Amino acid sequence: MPTNLREALVEEIKDIYNAEKQIVKALPKMVKGATSDELREAFESHLDETENQVTRLERVFELLDEKPRGKHCAGMAGILEEGSDTLQEDAEDSVMDAMLIAGAQRVEHYEITAYGTCIAWAEALGLTEVAEVLGESLAEEKAADEKLSALAESGINDAATAGESEDEMEEDEEAGSRSTEGPPQTGVSARSASGNRPANGSKNPTRQRGGRR
Repeated sequence: MPTNLREALVEEIKDIYNAEKQIVKALPKMVKGATSDELREAFESHLDETENQVTRLERVFELLDEKPRGKHCAGMAGILEEGSDTLQEDAEDSVMDAMLIAGAQRVEHYEITAYGTCIAWAEALGLTEVAEVLGESLAEEKAADEKLSALAESGINDAATAGESEDEMEEDEEAGSRSTEGPPQTGVSARSASGNRPANGSKNPTRQRGGRR
């Protein structure tokens, strides 16, 4: 366990290093799962950035005089597992893209928080160059998050909502057609109910006790 802030910084860098490597493996699946060309291109672009971020972290390890070594990032593993589950869903194209954006932004927000913490600690320790190198990655993560928001708001969310609205309209139409149908027929005819004819359909009136037919 870390006993001082510098050791805590190193542990956090190891965590981010492992997280970035997990993302490098996950992004190709997200590229394949995206149906929007713009979203696919955004994922491909961020894959290149993430690979550079891994290299950048190795530079940070050098500045800290530490060996590049990751520590399993359970937080990122959980987020990426949720993203993997999303890819298994049987959803409309626009809905799938909307869900992929949501998952990708969870990843970005985790990274933004982690990088921001490391930068603050590095600055507090007087590790200016470390803070600057990490700052480059933080800027990329924020830009990626903004790009995903822009894609969602520029049409993907609307497309997903439009499909849902069409389903609701169909349901309303079905409900309306059912409401115009008459009440269900009863098992007794109007004549039977009035007493003019027996309900059992017999043509002869019931024999009265002690009387004539």
